Amino acid sequence: MKKIELLSPAGDLERLKTAYLYGADACYIGGTSYSLRANANNFTIDEIKEARKIASKLKKKLYVTVNISFHNDDLEGIEKYLKELDKIKIDAVIISDPLLIPIIKKNCKHLEIHLSTQESTTNYLSVKYWLKEGATRVVLAREVSKDEIKEIYNKTKAQLEVFLHGAMCTCISGRCVLSNYFTNRDSNRGGCAQVCRFNFDLDKKRKTDFQIATCDLNLSNYIKDLIEANVASLKVEGRMRSTYYIATVISSYRKLIDAYYNNTMTKELLKSTNKSLRRVANRISTSHFFDKKANYKDQYYLGRNEISNQDFLAQVIDYDKKNKLVIVEQRNYFKKGDTVNIFGPSGFEKDLKIEKIYNENMEEVEIANHPKEILKIKADYFIPNNSMMRVKF
Repeated sequence: MKKIELLSPAGDLERLKTAYLYGADACYIGGTSYSLRANANNFTIDEIKEARKIASKLKKKLYVTVNISFHNDDLEGIEKYLKELDKIKIDAVIISDPLLIPIIKKNCKHLEIHLSTQESTTNYLSVKYWLKEGATRVVLAREVSKDEIKEIYNKTKAQLEVFLHGAMCTCISGRCVLSNYFTNRDSNRGGCAQVCRFNFDLDKKRKTDFQIATCDLNLSNYIKDLIEANVASLKVEGRMRSTYYIATVISSYRKLIDAYYNNTMTKELLKSTNKSLRRVANRISTSHFFDKKANYKDQYYLGRNEISNQDFLAQVIDYDKKNKLVIVEQRNYFKKGDTVNIFGPSGFEKDLKIEKIYNENMEEVEIANHPKEILKIKADYFIPNNSMMRVKF
């Protein structure tokens, strides 16, 4: 049985490296043009080349989104851009506009075509059509249920990609025009203003707000179902999310996927990973359409409380074996006497009681409250670089 792919977003090279180190099998990134996350940092051609080198070295895959809805003035340069991606040997491009298919088939020897969720594919006949046209993988609409996924696979044997975790669009898989009407920013060309998360006044006297935002998606309890439905790839949303978010979410799902294949899945593992996933995000998450029809419990109507926590305490940048000190770059407040959790690449995770903290001059300090300060903490065991220190919960 071929192991299911864990696919991570990456908004820049740092997040790309983080995703791979924490267990992603593949990453999807956006270029500076033709991508739906125009407000992300995104990748220049040189950065895409660097990303390809990193992926190749780690034996990982790399996909590039070219998923806007093309207007006439978007067409200039697209053939040249696709040829450049092909030359770099990107594994696949994720597209939504069918105009790109004949261009890719004619000019690109190496590029696979993955059909974006923006195409809103919800049935097996559509999947068959796209396979016939030249797509090698179809990213299903987020509105598709578990039973529908099974039926689509059984009738097509297609490579299917399913969204696993992250933000959901209020309109069908991103085909939204609210941003266009309210802010004159085209959501289908990368300019989404997230109008669904705006507060609208219903009753000023009663101070009642209304919004149409959805809760986030979380399918961590359904890893077994997804694998046994023959899904090829599990996709995490969030090219604009932080490195800490990427590390937490990807490492959590890496544990769950590996536990399925190793036959070590337990209620305790599900409980602990769910706790990590809930704390790293600031919105409520549900399973949405996967196991039932979505209803009012999957949406926010009368406001929401999105409080950012300070769980991420420090980034590990080195370990001094001789003096048994972990060297960190501080992010949020912690102090001597705290017990913290450190998790890192390749499934590393241990708790650490902070008994000694030193600054760069090896002067002992009691608290860490200066963001980006380099500190040294006594640790009797090796801690790998790129690990992250967080609140123990």
